[in-house]
Amino acid sequence: MIWRGILMQNSIAEIIGPQGWLRTRRNHALEHATIQVLSERHPELRMAGNSNARGFWIIGNVDIETFQAGLSEALQRLRAGEHDLAIHPNCGTNYASMGLLAGLAAWIAMLGTRGNWRQRLERLPLVTFLVTLVLILAAPLGPWLQRNLTTDANIGDLQIEQVDCFERNGFMVYHVRTR
Repeated sequence: MIWRGILMQNSIAEIIGPQGWLRTRRNHALEHATIQVLSERHPELRMAGNSNARGFWIIGNVDIETFQAGLSEALQRLRAGEHDLAIHPNCGTNYASMGLLAGLAAWIAMLGTRGNWRQRLERLPLVTFLVTLVLILAAPLGPWLQRNLTTDANIGDLQIEQVDCFERNGFMVYHVRTR
């Protein structure tokens, strides 16, 4: 699986330190910006990404020239102050924060049922209501977390060091190394 190899390269030690955390956030911003720029030109393109302190990965069937042009433009536009490019509507931060809160709401709604299936079924409308309410109310949380915790659109002196490209299981995989 493509993601297993990519995720295994993320070292907790790299991310935890203040410099590693800042580099990861900046790389995450450039990853998002690259995906946004490529999506502007190719709306049908489906992509996924993952960032760490050393760079980021993007999976998406786009040729290397188009990818590199999108990457360069993303870097330039972030430096020019287009910080909204760093916030992506399909970021895992959005899904994880909403999923956590929805799960918590469901858990709270089920408190006291003690394995009684009838009580659980009777609470299903309450669970559905609470989870739906939480999902509606929590929608702004993911972008807020991206803006304040998981990305940093002020990329400073971030430089692209190398772009590697290879095909895996019919998908183009790009690894962007930064410094």
